[in-house]
Amino acid sequence: MKKISAAVFTVMLLVAVNIAEGGNTMFYAVSKTPTPVLSTSNFYSVFGGPSGDELLKERGGLIRQVEFIALPGTVFKVYGKVKFRGTEFYSVRTDEYPSEMGDELYVDSRFMETSPVRPKNRIKILQTKKEIIKRMVELEGKPYVWGGNIRGGVPLLLKFYPPAGNISREIKKEWILDGIDCSGLLYSATDGYTPRNTSSLVTYGKGVRINGLDAAAIMGKVRPLDILVWKGHVVIILDEKNIIESRQKYSDGAKGGVRIRPLVAALREVMAERVPCDEYPVNGKAKCFVIRRWYE
Repeated sequence: MKKISAAVFTVMLLVAVNIAEGGNTMFYAVSKTPTPVLSTSNFYSVFGGPSGDELLKERGGLIRQVEFIALPGTVFKVYGKVKFRGTEFYSVRTDEYPSEMGDELYVDSRFMETSPVRPKNRIKILQTKKEIIKRMVELEGKPYVWGGNIRGGVPLLLKFYPPAGNISREIKKEWILDGIDCSGLLYSATDGYTPRNTSSLVTYGKGVRINGLDAAAIMGKVRPLDILVWKGHVVIILDEKNIIESRQKYSDGAKGGVRIRPLVAALREVMAERVPCDEYPVNGKAKCFVIRRWYE
């Protein structure tokens, strides 16, 4: 008998639900609290697994099914529903996290309020440069968590997906996604004013002309809150001498997470593998980086 992949099985379930409910289940949902958004509808396989007390980690020890954590008030369009263990999960899309066609996003309905008409989008207020920088600096030392962008994580995950046995304090922090990834650092500090992923950040704001420049010349052109970015990672400029970033691993062997480092060291490290460009290549294949000025 031919095996069916988990992704295909989920699509089949969603289609079945749509047909059962008249073929038109599209409605809207708004996050009531910080809401984990995953690339799978089976949250129980991620938070608990077969044993009930394991997290589904992939290469590098990361929970890669986590896409991001939606802030309260985030509006989602719901395209379908699937049920696991009595809980409904929605297949969704949101303007706050653009995804490619075919990429599925899912939320747990217990985090949501629903509406038959589109609610107003979440209000975004841009804080001052000083406040944004202060918020980022306060996150120094936070661990790197794939998809993480909420200080303190999402404690409700322990309530909705209680571990079957006793788990360590460290595992509890991982369970609630208490940590920050690279673009999540800026997203968290700006209350979700900035794009959530690097594929959007590479064209966000205005480009700083750095093509052909060396590290010293680039240092003379950057301003606080400029971002050094390529598809896959972003570094935020704090001032003329320092940057802040969140990485899983650092080349000097230091523990991963949110860290403040000298700008010159970060530039030399990046430029050992990438070249400075004025605009990011459309195909994303070139080994380059750009600097974007989004806060004038």
